[in-house]
Amino acid sequence: MKFIEGGVCAAQGFRAAGIHVGVKTHAAWKKDLALIVSDVDCAAAAVFTKNAVKAAPIHINKIHLADGKARAVIANSGNANACAPNGEENAEKMCAAAARAIGCAPGDVVVASTGVIGQTINIQVIEEGVPALYGELAHSAEASDAAAHAIMTTDTVKKEVAVETSIGGKTVRMGGIAKGSGMIHPNMGTMLCFLTTDCAISSEMIKTALLETVQISFNRISVDGDTSTNDTCCVLANGLAGNTPITAKGPEYAAFLEALQALCMELARKMVSDGEGAKHLITCTVDGAENEKSAETIAKSVISSTLTKAAIFGADANWGRVLCAMGYSGESFDPDKVDVRFASAAGEIAVCEKGRGLPFDEDLAKKILTEHDVEIRIAMGEGDGRCTCWGCDITYDYIKINGDYRT
Repeated sequence: MKFIEGGVCAAQGFRAAGIHVGVKTHAAWKKDLALIVSDVDCAAAAVFTKNAVKAAPIHINKIHLADGKARAVIANSGNANACAPNGEENAEKMCAAAARAIGCAPGDVVVASTGVIGQTINIQVIEEGVPALYGELAHSAEASDAAAHAIMTTDTVKKEVAVETSIGGKTVRMGGIAKGSGMIHPNMGTMLCFLTTDCAISSEMIKTALLETVQISFNRISVDGDTSTNDTCCVLANGLAGNTPITAKGPEYAAFLEALQALCMELARKMVSDGEGAKHLITCTVDGAENEKSAETIAKSVISSTLTKAAIFGADANWGRVLCAMGYSGESFDPDKVDVRFASAAGEIAVCEKGRGLPFDEDLAKKILTEHDVEIRIAMGEGDGRCTCWGCDITYDYIKINGDYRT
């Protein structure tokens, strides 16, 4: 398996586009409508937010994906179409507009929205803009780039990845674009993710693979602890690679799963690295927990801790924040067995051993924590459970961005 260029257009038979139609009225130069289309019908699956308050597109997608098939994705930024008047009706209108242009059934279109909650979406500009959007469709890296930019809100950089592997003697490619910078604490954060592959795989197995993948990627990141109303991760597989269709677990499924997980973990890291106002990507690895689930719970508690995030922002090696976050995680462990180390490209330093503070070089610690990518390494001495989760620091800019997000 290797990483390649091309995003959602890396796989055979997928085209994409992204243009400005006017959903974003304050920035006419920003793309705000994206379209991804397969040349043929696809096996499809998706996972959505566990927030009880769900955006209109999610309700529509659950209906459209009930048969495990789809042909296209249409998505807008600038408006979440959540808790909004005529939400479901407007989501269906988006699907219908895309379907007319493509020549497929509206039920074969996946729809997604992201942006401000509670405001009526300007469906007229979307419907009027779809023909031009369809005309921009291309099978190229530039087309994937345009789609990736069209789904961005407070993101400062696009999130786009593609991989290539061999399955059943055939070259299989898969790619993805995602958006997510704030309101990220997925339970499947505002996060949208669209994945494409030319692998031949059944709807049942692609759903299984997606559920396994989301658990160890998007569900192990946090920017601010807020789970969005719109979180959606969708995958389309058109089978054009020509491999024998994957219909059960085995070596071919394992190869597919490995590639999908590598793709999604990279997209997940890109999200938290671009957290709203963030200056640091925080990687927390817990070793020696009672089991993997315990390790995950503890690692997520640490990367979600506001005080730990603030300490990393200030390059303050305040390891007490880490132990505190571990302590309220809900997991049972012996604090007197815990070791904590901080690490980065600037080096590594031990700050806690057996639950007690160590004398350490504060200047070196500050140098380590000044790097963009910072690691918190925790050894627990309880068992063989291990897990890595990702987060980011919290900064003054996060407050500025979200203090006037709506206005």
